[in-house]
Amino acid sequence: MQEAAKEYGWKLNKPSIALMWRGGCIIRSVFLKDITAAYRKDNDLANLLFDQFFNDAIHKAQPGWRDVVAKAAQLGIPTPAFSTALSWFDGYRTKDLPANLLQAQRDYFGAHTFHIKPEFASAKYEAGKDIHVNWTGRGGNVSASTYQA
Repeated sequence: MQEAAKEYGWKLNKPSIALMWRGGCIIRSVFLKDITAAYRKDNDLANLLFDQFFNDAIHKAQPGWRDVVAKAAQLGIPTPAFSTALSWFDGYRTKDLPANLLQAQRDYFGAHTFHIKPEFASAKYEAGKDIHVNWTGRGGNVSASTYQA
């Protein structure tokens, strides 16, 4: 809803929305009072994780959450909601995601190019420019089709 509100110029009254769900929805949870309180403190809250109550709760629950997901994976028990939520949480709070590695792999296998991050720029590789690296020292600089990978 928050993203749609940005796109369409809606003004959301988030505390009222949480109260409405609490009283007239299948999500009749006491938890919604905490959501209401968070948005009453800051109606422009970008994410509930920035509210102290939710931040404390998620960090307190995190060790057990990780244990459950890990043990389920070891036992071959699918936990799509738990594991996906944990991955989302890790991605949301991470400055550098593995997308850079994916881009480098794409360049290695298909000469798709990638950007060098400013902290890794050099005289040879300028930050922010599309570059291709001859990863193996064999083959050409244009197409990975000649690599013996």
